[in-house]
Amino acid sequence: MRFSILGPLEVHDDAGNAVAVAGPKPRALLVRLLLSAGRVVPFERLGGETPNALQAQVSRLRRALPGGLVEFAGAGYRIAIDPDDVDVHRFERGAADGRRLLALGECRAAAAVLRAALDLWRGPVLADLPEAAAQVVRLEEARLAAVEDLVEAELALPAGTAIGPLRRLVAEHPFRERLRGQLMRALHAAGRTAEALGEFDDLRRLLAAELGTDPSTALRAVHLRLLQGETAPPARRGPPAPLTRLIGRAAQLQRLAALGPARLVTLVGPGGAGKTRLAVEAAGPGACFADLSAVEDAAGVPLEVAAALGLRDGGLAPAAADDPVRRLESALAGQELLLVLDNCEQALDAVAGLVRTLLGAGPGLRVLATSREPLGLTGEVLVPVGPLPPEPALALFAERAAAVRPGFTVGAGNAEAVRQVCALVDGLPLAIELAAARLRQLDIHALAARLAQHEHFAVLSRGDRTAADRHRTLHAVVDWSWRLLSDEERTAAGRLSVFAGGATGPAALAVCGAGEEVLIDLADRSLVVARDGRYRMLETILLFCRGRLSAAEQARLQQAHAAYFLRLACTADGFLRRAEQLDWLAVLAADHDNLIAAVRHADRPTAMRLITALAAYWWLSGRRREVAPLAAALLDGPVEGLEEEYVSCVVHAESLAPPAHRAHADAVVAALDRPLRHPFGAAVWGMSRAPGTGPDPSPAILAGDPWNEALQDLGLELLQVLGGHPAEARLQDVHARFLALGERWGIGQCQDWLAQVASWRGDHALAHERWAVSVGCFDELGAALEAADVLCRRGFDSIRQGALPAAEADFRRAIPTPASALGLAEVARLRGDLPLAAAELERAAAEIRPGDPASVYVRASVLTARARLAEAGHRLDDAARLHEDAWTAVQRAPLPANLADVLEGRAGHALLTGRPRAAAVLLGRAVALRGTAVAGDPDVAATAAGVTAALGPSAFADAYAEGLRGDAQNSV
Repeated sequence: MRFSILGPLEVHDDAGNAVAVAGPKPRALLVRLLLSAGRVVPFERLGGETPNALQAQVSRLRRALPGGLVEFAGAGYRIAIDPDDVDVHRFERGAADGRRLLALGECRAAAAVLRAALDLWRGPVLADLPEAAAQVVRLEEARLAAVEDLVEAELALPAGTAIGPLRRLVAEHPFRERLRGQLMRALHAAGRTAEALGEFDDLRRLLAAELGTDPSTALRAVHLRLLQGETAPPARRGPPAPLTRLIGRAAQLQRLAALGPARLVTLVGPGGAGKTRLAVEAAGPGACFADLSAVEDAAGVPLEVAAALGLRDGGLAPAAADDPVRRLESALAGQELLLVLDNCEQALDAVAGLVRTLLGAGPGLRVLATSREPLGLTGEVLVPVGPLPPEPALALFAERAAAVRPGFTVGAGNAEAVRQVCALVDGLPLAIELAAARLRQLDIHALAARLAQHEHFAVLSRGDRTAADRHRTLHAVVDWSWRLLSDEERTAAGRLSVFAGGATGPAALAVCGAGEEVLIDLADRSLVVARDGRYRMLETILLFCRGRLSAAEQARLQQAHAAYFLRLACTADGFLRRAEQLDWLAVLAADHDNLIAAVRHADRPTAMRLITALAAYWWLSGRRREVAPLAAALLDGPVEGLEEEYVSCVVHAESLAPPAHRAHADAVVAALDRPLRHPFGAAVWGMSRAPGTGPDPSPAILAGDPWNEALQDLGLELLQVLGGHPAEARLQDVHARFLALGERWGIGQCQDWLAQVASWRGDHALAHERWAVSVGCFDELGAALEAADVLCRRGFDSIRQGALPAAEADFRRAIPTPASALGLAEVARLRGDLPLAAAELERAAAEIRPGDPASVYVRASVLTARARLAEAGHRLDDAARLHEDAWTAVQRAPLPANLADVLEGRAGHALLTGRPRAAAVLLGRAVALRGTAVAGDPDVAATAAGVTAALGPSAFADAYAEGLRGDAQNSV
């Protein structure tokens, strides 16, 4: 909350709404508490009320304010707020900070701070506390001292101070010699020396008549300097001394050092990037520093430069007859000097003209400029200053955070939150520092959470009180750039904020009506970053510009944005099943954030069409899980006319789709009798169903599309492979058809399963050759999930060869999946590390996704692996239960190859429990189901060896043959 007592009492909540505090006594009580905000005020200083009367006033006050603000503290009461929430304390801090800056010679910063402090006064101070005469006198004196400090700071600036208000102050306080001396200096600087001398004579007569004394020594010295024509010119202004070390700009400093002979170098970048700080570090103490941020027009530019050079009193006041530019030329002729011009964007044309003139007149002059856009002069060398990379950003946050919260360090518990904060503020140094300062009030995780909710401007609203206004808050930083734009540029910037992740020129034109010229202008002004044909806003700038749109305009732009990207998705769809798929995947990936944003803000039919048209993109690029919650949110609503889109949304929702919607989708698929508009939809529907489940779709939905027909045949051949009939010839034929299309996803799938067949029969070299091709295809596409499946199958083949290090490498290279965790568990078990194997199996079980068609087989495999682990630990009863659970699980979609894997696990258990003949039968039945033995399986080999030892070769062969002839259920 905010409290104001520099005038009639006012109270406002965090949203800026007024909070009424009725009655003179509660208002007076609140003012007394606010004067000591955060500290206990004894009962006797709270108005002399009896305890009961005081308690009554406290109760009334508590009802007016949010709960808990007014606290009882034994000997008195306190209001539990930060003193900065009260204007009087902010004023006193600002006045003290302004005086400190003035003493350091930072006159411009001092003036800004003092103006802000004095602006807090709204009327008679402590108007609701009539008996506080002493406090009123103290505060009025503090205000007058702050006014004097402000006048002193203004006298050192090119524009000087206003004489009229200063003369009125002298009339109100005729005996204040500091004010009188300031008026004399102001008149002299304006060329009115006779009036200045008259002011001294008036005061001398007044002091003699009223007090019988003479002016002070200090005022007589001012008088003497005026008589002698001395002006005590200010010294040349050097760069301000930095208070902190520069972090993350080593590369730019090296570049600047290498540009030594260059006469005009401009540091260009967005607000808050740290251009001024870098310029100060690069310039060193011998340079002259001119801050142009307060310049209001072209005429003020040479005056500010002259003041920085210490030339103002030589005749460069606005009223002087001499041309200030010519005076600068004369002063700089023959000098060797580095002139730093800071914040040139404020009056860019005037700065550019002055720089051209001065560089031509002074061969020894070099200029280092900072600006949000280039000066545009021939010979200008640009040094971009952008966001910090992640690691320097983290280091900057850590250092600044430790300064405001002693003991703060970045460690395992908060590193990710710190990185998130730095990323959310675009790595801008000023924004990072503002964020770090909020650790006084917020935990790092709470800070990250609020920034993730786009509360940038509310959170980053308290900066260095002594900084220029434009650098105190994140909003002020961006607003400074916004105010420098033309109306056309503001319109384009606001509309461009509808894009997420940037836009191409054609996209910006189609959605916003913004042509290339205005986009280039915005890039020159550091409002957008232009790179590789795309125009991107930093997140902080985007949020600011979006906030300038009306709700109606934003809704219109969002629909135009969604319509544009739906057209793009439909155009790309056909190419994603052909040789051009990598090019079009790159096109869509560049706009991935826009595609997600379009789905989020489009109307339901458009969003459903987007998800459907992009099905190939989601799957081929490995991004399908990201879209699941968006698809699930679209399921409820009319389906008529959107049948294909509805099925696609159910498929992409995965486990988030309720059973009723999955059943409805099956019915819709069964009823479809026309070619799909987006043929990849048939593929994703088939991959979302375990083989043998769901309706058989009409052949009509696949007709006429070579890719879909090849995919249909691939599905049939995979059913043959997993159904106990692994024949390579037909798979090779399907592979050739995908190869002719140039479609990498189909090629990768064929090569994967051709490799699996070769692996089963023991041709490991050929299998690994094929797997290498398959992984290469999926890596090219960015299909991380498919690549993980291939790597895991190759890893299990390496286990069968006894190459555990190679197997482990593949399992670790794959992104985390249940299969990769299962593989690592098997490697650990075979090495004898049973605790690690158990931990990996727990991870595998936890990562199984409900609704995933592969979950049936993975769950059965994990249960079999846990059973073998129990057997290794001599827990045979537990193993029996786990084997039974595995058999139950695999029955949900009983593909013969998967049944075989479970039976081989049960065979091992049968041997361990004294049933070697049953083990032999189960091994035979597993081979019959799979259609082949799996060469090199260490567990199967150990079981077969144990059975042979127990029964003898002949009896083993008979039992094994019985299994080859029998059925799985009877074998169990």
